[in-house]
Amino acid sequence: MALLEEGKKAPAFTLASTSGKNISSKDLLGSSYILFFYPKDNTPGCTKEACSFRDHFSKLKRKKIALFGISPDSIASHEKFISKQELPFELLSDPEHNIAEKFGAWGEKKMYGKSYMGILRSTFIVNDKGIIVKVYPKVQVATHAEDILEDLKDIKL
Repeated sequence: MALLEEGKKAPAFTLASTSGKNISSKDLLGSSYILFFYPKDNTPGCTKEACSFRDHFSKLKRKKIALFGISPDSIASHEKFISKQELPFELLSDPEHNIAEKFGAWGEKKMYGKSYMGILRSTFIVNDKGIIVKVYPKVQVATHAEDILEDLKDIKL
């Protein structure tokens, strides 16, 4: 399945969060939010990406945009990742990758000539009506948050 496109309604979801409660798309209606799908806690690329968001989190917060990272990792793994990297945002656990599949962020990957299924690093900005207004199918992990902040200047939420 291809990544969902801009202009589409974001799929409904409810996932366990590091806040200790479930986060639901229904509860997020009325607020804009960013979902970034990443493969694995505490790996080099994912750490760079999460730290990019950490370093620019206050700017996103000033724009009143909630931020959630999603991977198949457990809440316990997420909590260690948050603690180690001092992440100020919630991480959501999608162990069966059901939500990643709904967004098209689960698919075939290749490494060292082998194919396997996994998270396709991608990000979605969703407006207060639950509509996807921006999709990032290719992410530059070190500057991802900066790229989003730059694009938000032109996006009506």
